[in-house]
Amino acid sequence: MSQAMLNIQVDEGLKNQFDLLCLEIGMTPASVINRFAKAVVKNKKVLMEIINSETEITSDRALQTFYALREEAKENGLQGLTLDEINQEINSARQDMKV
Repeated sequence: MSQAMLNIQVDEGLKNQFDLLCLEIGMTPASVINRFAKAVVKNKKVLMEIINSETEITSDRALQTFYALREEAKENGLQGLTLDEINQEINSARQDMKV
């Protein structure tokens, strides 16, 4: 699947808050936006779940997140990454968040 760039402008403070929230839930801003776009296209409507950032993180919730991320990796053809490739992706995402 070929990739395309999506450029949007948002308030700088909002972007910083969004980046931090994504970090807190263990996702990159790009993966959150991609997941949102896929859901909108699939359902042909905007469905949003709003979760309080102070929601307790439980092992059940962490496991659900893990399975969701595994499914996203499968959908994007990324389930065969090596540990080194995974670490490269993590480091790249961290660098993107510093910019």
